[in-house]
Formats: sequence, structure tokens, C-alpha cells
Amino acid sequence: MAKKTSSSRDDLKKRRRSPLVTPTDLKPGATRDIAGGMNAILADVFAMYLKTKNFHWHMSGPHFRDYHLLLDEQADQLYAMTDPIAERIRKIGGNTLRSIGDIARLQRVSDNDADYVEPLDMLAELREDNKELAARLREVHDVCDEHHDSATTSLIEVWIDETERRTWFLFEASRRGDATGH
Repeated sequence: MAKKTSSSRDDLKKRRRSPLVTPTDLKPGATRDIAGGMNAILADVFAMYLKTKNFHWHMSGPHFRDYHLLLDEQADQLYAMTDPIAERIRKIGGNTLRSIGDIARLQRVSDNDADYVEPLDMLAELREDNKELAARLREVHDVCDEHHDSATTSLIEVWIDETERRTWFLFEASRRGDATGH
């Protein structure tokens, strides 16, 4: 009887130390690597969402309506990624971002706090941010593939396609009409 009570106390202590650990067949190292990569992606996506909304809110010029709507649509796409990323991290037994501070510590996307940014510069900056996000998604895809996490790789493949679409639209919207685009 004493052994069972001791075991029950040990189980209770373990649950108190890590009550959010979701059971998974992935090895702890896989959970650590994948959750780490995905949390960095999540921080980048939140940073890109806010930057895209910033540019959306501060757009001006003769193409205001088109650019304003384009950036609003792209911000919605970015925001739509956040919950599935965070939930995927939790499904594999990881912990996810908890605050703006977590985002600031992990994000690799540069903020733009300028009072004024030219519309074409906004589009170019977001285009480059999306290109970098696609590359980072590919890196995390490789990590997930190494650990045989096909569910996360499948989600990432969709996000890469969406990110490449945003990059393409930003490129085309910023072309000056000549044959080279710039």
C-alpha cells in the first residue's frame, strides 16, 4: 500500500512539473527540434502579420485601394496560419509561444517602425520577408522529415505554397510595367 501511495505521489509531482506534455510517439529530441523550429516560424508569422497590417494601415498613393486590399488579404492568410502552427506544436508535446516577448525573442523578421514608407518599398520589403519565410519553412520541413513527422511536413507544404503565392503577388503588384519588372 505504501508503495502505491509513493508511486501516486510521484505521478502527481510529474504532472505538476509538466502538466501540458501531450503524449506522442515522437522521441523527446524530435519534439524539441520540431517545436523549436515551429515556434520560430510562429514568431516570424506573427511579426509578418503585424508588419503587413502596419503597411496596410499606412498605405497611400495612386494604387492605395489595390495595395490596401492586397495587404489585408495577405495579413488574413498569415493570421490564419498561427493557430494551426501553435496547435501542431502542442499536438506533438511541445509548448508554444505565450507572449509578445516570446515573439520578440524568436522572430527573425525585421520590424519596420518608420513614420513613412513608400508603397513600392512596402511591397518589396514584404516580398523579401515572404521569400525568407518560405526558405525557413523548407528548413523546418527538413527537420520534420528527419523525424518522420509527416503531419507537420504536410501542413508546411501548404504554407510554403501560400507563402510563394504571396511573394508572387507582391512581385507582380510592384512591377513598373517594363519587361524586366524593375
